[in-house]
Amino acid sequence: MGCSSCSIDSNGTPTGCGDKGHCTSGSCNKHNAYDWISSKEMFDPSEYHIVEVSFKKGSHKEFFINDPYTRSITGDMVVVETSSGYDVGRISLSGELVRLQMKKKYTNEDRVAQKVIRKANERDLEKLEEARDLEKETMVRARVISRIMGLDMKIGDVEYQGDKKKATFYYTAEGRVDFRELVKEYAREFKVKIEMRQIGARQESARIGGIGSCGRELCCSTWLSDFKSVNTAAARYQNIAINQSKLSGQCGRLKCCLNYELDTYMDALEDFPDDADLLKTKAGTLVLIKTDIFKGLMYYVYENNDKMRGTILAVSTTRAKEVKEMNKKNILPKELVTEDHNVPVITDPDDENMEHQYEDVTGQIELRNEPKKKKKKPFRKDERRSGRQQDMPKGNSQNSTGTSNDSGRTARENKRPNERKVNDPNPQNRQHKSEQRPPASNVNPGSNDNTSSNSGDNQQQNNAPKKKKFFNKNRKPKDGQGQ
Repeated sequence: MGCSSCSIDSNGTPTGCGDKGHCTSGSCNKHNAYDWISSKEMFDPSEYHIVEVSFKKGSHKEFFINDPYTRSITGDMVVVETSSGYDVGRISLSGELVRLQMKKKYTNEDRVAQKVIRKANERDLEKLEEARDLEKETMVRARVISRIMGLDMKIGDVEYQGDKKKATFYYTAEGRVDFRELVKEYAREFKVKIEMRQIGARQESARIGGIGSCGRELCCSTWLSDFKSVNTAAARYQNIAINQSKLSGQCGRLKCCLNYELDTYMDALEDFPDDADLLKTKAGTLVLIKTDIFKGLMYYVYENNDKMRGTILAVSTTRAKEVKEMNKKNILPKELVTEDHNVPVITDPDDENMEHQYEDVTGQIELRNEPKKKKKKPFRKDERRSGRQQDMPKGNSQNSTGTSNDSGRTARENKRPNERKVNDPNPQNRQHKSEQRPPASNVNPGSNDNTSSNSGDNQQQNNAPKKKKFFNKNRKPKDGQGQ
């Protein structure tokens, strides 16, 4: 980016700060037209007596009469007349270019009545800096007051005059707002002259600034001086999906950049045939699903052909025109795409537009089916109890390996039939059968293995340490005990 305040090289070209959007230092003005005549240091015999002065780094610009005694040129900070006091701004354009700028903004010389008083001194610049420091605090307080009063409006920006005697409040609102009481409250709060100015959403974004989705600063806050209407037809011509969140800018309106490439797309669409959404062949009717504007291709699919369903055919615009003319004469071609009308494939590897043919590996790689892991069956409560009863102490680990499994198995086998007997509906039989339950050691008295294992169990039970009984000193002795 290069403006009049940047340095220039030997050829007179501004070197700039290297930024592609707004000024990196923040000292340059917005929406500036480069004054190349002033950078040449050429004498202008027909010098124009009107200059363009920008305020608050290009937030707004006005035209003033520049008398020769001021000796002010492009880039100087000057003090200018206003309807209420004076203001401080920077001359952004002078000379013959101002005449062209006034013609662009439809401003006549007769309407310019205010003049440039003098160059700004250090005291004027200090007072201007104090006024800029008050703006943020004033804007926050102004928003609170408008919200308390219940007005449907948003204060977007506040700009103080250079002498701090006047403040301009820029606001946005959907409809008409009665701010007569609001102005009185602002004047009582801020002790300055109040001016309310309504702006649109795009003008608000231009004043505040920001970074767009492209990564650069907003066009409306850097170089775009006028706003043209944007509608969704521009997106349809460019084959862009109608997504409101992606097509809208920070102002909430459609992006201005949708109009930038619209003319190029309109010129490319002239080669495409009109009303070519349906093409008829002997194989079936084809429906247009997509168009590639810059490659000049039209993609069709069969509508009623089950054999060719899902097959996408790429057709050039010339072939589509031929088939369309044949259909008008009630002639149905055999196929839509023939060998003569195949779309050429670029084989030059150095060409950026080359279409790479990738190998289909979906049928060559097969993933093995891993067996599902079986879920463990939950243990029953009775099995857990029997397992706890058969646990042996650590001191007898040598004998526990040979006897614990057999004893646990026999306990389970003996417990299951007993449980069935206990569930007898007759309470007398249930009590009698439960009393006659045989011990686990006498299940198979004829087998030597079981007798040996049972004897081992008895020895282990005898060798096992006995548990100490808990003696309660406070327990009262029963009758006949403790005597």
